[in-house]
Amino acid sequence: MQEGEDKMATENNNNEDASDRWVAYRPDLKILDCTIRDGGLVTGHHFKDDMVRRIYETNIDAGVDYVELGYKSSKKIFSSDEFGKWKFCDEDDIRRIVDTDTPNVRISVMADAERTDYHEDILPKDQSAIDCVRVACYIHQIPIALDMVKDAVDKGYEAMMQLMAVSVVQENELNSALKAVAKSPASAVYIVDSFGSLYSEQVRDLTKMYIKAMEGTGKDVGFHGHNNCQLAFANTIEAIVAGANRVDATISGIGRGAGNCPMELLVGFLHNPKFRLRPILECCRDVFVPLSEDYDWGYSIPYALTARLNQHPRAAIKMRASDAPDDYVSFYDQISQEE
Repeated sequence: MQEGEDKMATENNNNEDASDRWVAYRPDLKILDCTIRDGGLVTGHHFKDDMVRRIYETNIDAGVDYVELGYKSSKKIFSSDEFGKWKFCDEDDIRRIVDTDTPNVRISVMADAERTDYHEDILPKDQSAIDCVRVACYIHQIPIALDMVKDAVDKGYEAMMQLMAVSVVQENELNSALKAVAKSPASAVYIVDSFGSLYSEQVRDLTKMYIKAMEGTGKDVGFHGHNNCQLAFANTIEAIVAGANRVDATISGIGRGAGNCPMELLVGFLHNPKFRLRPILECCRDVFVPLSEDYDWGYSIPYALTARLNQHPRAAIKMRASDAPDDYVSFYDQISQEE
């Protein structure tokens, strides 16, 4: 009888602990806003200074930890005549926006492997308003990405690793990559659902795999989701529940194609009182409702179809800009035949 009572008491305690988690918060969880960086994939990185400043100030008011302003892209590869200045994030442009005396938000930029002249264009930290460099790479670019991480840390920055298109990476390759990242000076490594094709079970398993690989290193695991199947928010929650401590979001979900996890949903879900929803809602109303009249982003069937086939959404983006953006059947026939 005593054994049964002890078992019941243990189960009750476990249930109480589980329910507590839904009314508590994880103080070490950090949000990175990539509205300008990922939104730049919609606008060609053409944002006026007053809009960038509004988004920067909104994130400060909302208590967000990082604001990612754009890319550090090579001007030898990408033309400044074609792309806006947030494709390059020159120091003078950043300093017109940010207040370097604001201690409660960190400025991030993304550096793509093989698309960034990182030795020259990423200055030593004492000459820069940037705090963090996120290195993005595909699995075959791991060696150069690791060198980019080391270069950034040696210059005084925090560096994080973004391993893209993880849904098409073989498990043995992924394990090898994670072992290499674990030995690097990166502060965090992100799961990136580049094609928006992952489901919750996959996100959960990947998060646990990444956490196990980083065990004992002090590195955080993060998640960056795309909304091709309308799962970016749900998958972000799944990653958090599984132990991820870094998560990305964008205001009004703006981002390439189907977009990203909407910041207003994420902040509304988290219980940490440092995060505030009202400034984000104001920015949605004042900035992104008008912007949506000129640019196309967010869920639509073509993006769901490319995700279902685990393909890059470039074909869906092209289709959405065509004369027949709603001819889903023809589009499905076309991309299915390419499999």
